[in-house]
Amino acid sequence: MATQISTSPVDPVKQFSVFAENRLGRLYDLTTLLKDNNVHVMAITVLDTTDSAIVRFVVDDPDKARELMINNDFPYVECVVLAVEITDESQMNGVLAALFEAEINIHYIYSFIKRPEGRCALAINAEDDDFAAQSLTKRGFRVLSQRDISR
Repeated sequence: MATQISTSPVDPVKQFSVFAENRLGRLYDLTTLLKDNNVHVMAITVLDTTDSAIVRFVVDDPDKARELMINNDFPYVECVVLAVEITDESQMNGVLAALFEAEINIHYIYSFIKRPEGRCALAINAEDDDFAAQSLTKRGFRVLSQRDISR
């Protein structure tokens, strides 16, 4: 009997989605709060709607970020995203091809600003994280854990 080996990281990458009202300085307030408490934003994207914005981000210290948002009235939800390491932008197509061939829907994707080793990475919210991680690993891509992106 064969043993199935999990390709998903044991310590998955956490993403926070903060719901911020559209007012001058709200994103600045959030990023300043994190910066002043030595929490580094590693990846970020903002979706603007009429009345509010959704700020999605990955940090190097999710426990501290969670505590800061709770104590400073930043409403948020937390989920897991796949963080996939790439050598440069030319590999993005290979990542997308691996997910397309596996028939995995991508809900959204954004890039990391910085990683501790200086390598590029993509944050991917996909339909089936485990299957997506398996598909990417089979194609030779490294799926990162939260520990991999922490400083």
